[in-house]
Amino acid sequence: MLEQAQIEQLNNLIKEGYGSPERMAQCLSQVIFMLHFLEEEVFTQREIQSSADLLRALGEVLR
Repeated sequence: MLEQAQIEQLNNLIKEGYGSPERMAQCLSQVIFMLHFLEEEVFTQREIQSSADLLRALGEVLR
């Protein structure tokens, strides 16, 4: 569970960096798309999938 200070930091990150949760979610979707084009053998397939899953879950929370 996030502490109040962490929630405030997340809110500031969203507001200052992206303007809105929806815009940050769009950027996370773009990152997920870019993960599909990583060169082979840079990361394992499982590492890429785990990262994409984390980003997708965070994006869903922001919507």
